[in-house]
Amino acid sequence: MIDNQRAAGAVVGSAAGDALGAPFEFGPAGAFSSCFPVSAPGGEMCGGGGWDAGEATDDTRMAVMVAESLLEHGGLDLPDIFARFQRWAASEPKDIGLQTEDVLTNGMPWDLAAAVHFQVNLRAAGNGSLMRAATSAVYFARDGRQATMDAARKIAALTHGDGAAWEGTAIFHELVRLALEGDDPLAGVPGVLTHVSPHHRERYETVLAPTWHPDHATEFNGPVWPCLGSAVWAVRTTSSFEAAVRAAVDLGGDTDTVTGGLAGAIYGLDAIPTRWTEPLHVPLPGHGGRVLRLPELMDLAHRLAV
Repeated sequence: MIDNQRAAGAVVGSAAGDALGAPFEFGPAGAFSSCFPVSAPGGEMCGGGGWDAGEATDDTRMAVMVAESLLEHGGLDLPDIFARFQRWAASEPKDIGLQTEDVLTNGMPWDLAAAVHFQVNLRAAGNGSLMRAATSAVYFARDGRQATMDAARKIAALTHGDGAAWEGTAIFHELVRLALEGDDPLAGVPGVLTHVSPHHRERYETVLAPTWHPDHATEFNGPVWPCLGSAVWAVRTTSSFEAAVRAAVDLGGDTDTVTGGLAGAIYGLDAIPTRWTEPLHVPLPGHGGRVLRLPELMDLAHRLAV
């Protein structure tokens, strides 16, 4: 049984983490807490780096596109999701990942574009497919472990040709599903890993181990596996939504969105500070100039969870 408060927590939490961390991504570790110490809460949704205060990035925008496709088509329509991504990419968005942009603009059809990119570049394990996964994780949670992990892989493969990205997104889907059902997703990690492709399992066993720390990463967390590992570390080493997201943002990398989605699924909507949700907004370039705010995000989460 999917808990609606947790479902809303996953969707809104992902967007809030995204907007909160955007000005600090790929900056020095500890910069966020230097600006906004725990002892003096307030003003954290400051904007910067080209982002307005409370503005969510391409992570959340793509998550909304996935969600609206799932709802309008009553399930997975991969060509439709790809077409929505293409329309957005053509609208000159503020930010778009280099790999994602190449896949969406290389002129190949939806079922070949990412594979061709991977064949040419031999690198396609960025964290972009993981960043947009909160909405699809909520939608497919009701269908059980295999269905949610398979759906994650298919959606990830639209823009990422490396199976490492598929498996990381599948793990995230399943961890969110466990949380939405009221289980402890961290306790469930060993079981989830048994359903990961053997070709990628060892890498994820390493970054999801209780002893792993982001300082142990052999690559900065732009690749999918240290990004997911850092998000799980942030949740594992804290005891609240706010603390988990603060820890993720303070790493100075790009794991804020993923942490917000997982922590939101665990702690629920009510755990997200209102000072973070009030300024939160998600502009949708290429989609009629729409802007989603908290009420629209909550409605979206409710419809995904029904």
